[in-house]
Formats: sequence, C-alpha cells, structure tokens
Amino acid sequence: MQLLIFGKSGQVASELCLQAQAAGYDFVALSRDDVDVCDGDAIKAAIASNPCDAVINATAYTNVDGAESEQDLANVINADAPYIMAQAAAQKQVPFLHISTDYVFRGNGDKSWNINDPIDPPNHYGVSKATGERFITSTEGRNIIMRTSWVFSSHGKNFVKTVLRIARVNDALNIVGDQIGGPTSAVDIASALLNIAKQEYEKTYQTGTQIIHYAGVPCVSWAEFAREIVKKAGIEVVIHAIPTTDYPTPAARPLNSRLDSSHLAPLYGLSAPDWRIALDDCLKRIKANDTA
Repeated sequence: MQLLIFGKSGQVASELCLQAQAAGYDFVALSRDDVDVCDGDAIKAAIASNPCDAVINATAYTNVDGAESEQDLANVINADAPYIMAQAAAQKQVPFLHISTDYVFRGNGDKSWNINDPIDPPNHYGVSKATGERFITSTEGRNIIMRTSWVFSSHGKNFVKTVLRIARVNDALNIVGDQIGGPTSAVDIASALLNIAKQEYEKTYQTGTQIIHYAGVPCVSWAEFAREIVKKAGIEVVIHAIPTTDYPTPAARPLNSRLDSSHLAPLYGLSAPDWRIALDDCLKRIKANDTA
C-alpha cells in the first residue's frame, strides 16, 4: 500500500511516518515546505504526481485562540485545503482520510456526541473544521472524516508536555476542571488511520463520506488528566480544579467534548483506546528523549 501524507512533523503526522515505515508501507510525507497547503494548485499537483492508494491529511491550523484573529487563514487550511485534497483524491479514485475535531459540537449537556448529532461550533477553529467537513462531504469520492479530541504525544507542543514543564517548577497548578473529554494519543490515532486506510484499500472503491469518532476513554476533565500525568511522572504537585470562567481565553471552549465511538467496532473492528495506557508510553518516550 502506498500512502500520500499531508503533514510531516506534527503530532499525528510524525506517528504516521514512524508507523508506516515500521509496517513497510511506501509513503510520501509532505511538509508545508514541500507543498504550501494555501496553494490549491500545489495540492492538486502533489496528489496527481505521487502514486498512492490513499491520501491522509494530517495537517491543520490548530491554534484555537489564534483562529479567532486569523479566521481567513484558518478557513484556508482547515476547509479549503482539505476540500481540494478530497477532490483530487476522488479524481484518482483513492480514499481520502481527514482529521477533524470535537470542537465542531457546541459542548453543552453531558452525553457523548454521536456521529449523527447536529454540529454547532463554539469558536472559529470549530467553524473552520466544520466547514471542511461539509466541503469534503460534498465531493464525489471516498472520504473518511475522523473526529478526535485532546491529542497528546511525545512530539511537539501539547497538554502533557506543558503540564510536565510547569509542574516541575511549581508547588501547585490551577487546571480547568469543568471541561470533560477524551484525551487521545497521536500514536493511537495514527494506528487507527493506517488500519482504516488498509481496509479501504482492500475494499472495492465506493464513493461516499463516513464520519467516525475516535477518542480516548475514560472521559475526564483537564484537571483529572493533569493529576494522572504528574502521578505517573512521579512529580509531587497539587492540582487545583478551577472553572472555565476563571481561565478566560479568546476562543470559547466546549464544556462537553465526550465523543461516542461505539460505531467503530462494526465499521472497522476498532474500539476507543484507553488513554491511560497510551500515557505510560508517551511519558517513557518523553523521558527517553528529554523532550518535555
């Protein structure tokens, strides 16, 4: 199986490259230096010129607060670019896999969001990702849109590494305790994407868009997640849970980011990953590489 991956150094993209190599897949991973995702013609040329059995988009504008002031840029990267990718993949008749977010949901209530629940983003980052979903769905290709949440890894910047860094120099931390969701390892996301790509590759090509939810379990608050991080890392620090109102940000955050992943088993034989197991592996990698 040959893969074309948009993204190279991000959390999920890094894991996709490592796992694709380990699995013996032929793949090309394109950084933004290789292909400017703000340039539609460059995207089309990249997909047309690279032999592939699936296209995976692991690049995105992920600065949630920044998207409030850089709305046009967020729209181009999170909506226009994946739309062009999906169109080009459809012309090539290969599946297109795209990563979306829990932030497409308003975040009210306390039940897990189902794939068929209406979306209503609370911030512009969510709006740009929701627009991308709509654009992709409008194409006449085979598309898999994976909504995930609270991504962490030993690569780049993320909540786990931030907590480790500040916990080492503080006796106590104030962490939001009323936002609930499922932390999800980039390792698990990459594994699931490659698994799905392989299954799609082995099936007869059939058009249509499949939305899936892939998020870690059990659901916790950011404060509870932080407590588990410092506990496993052996750092003695007190975590105080505070309300979202005590930590104002430019972009509104959903209080309920729970995603229902129960449909994964009948569709692809997958199940929601346990983030606690993935966190053990992540902390080992961070310690080995001293990347926190």
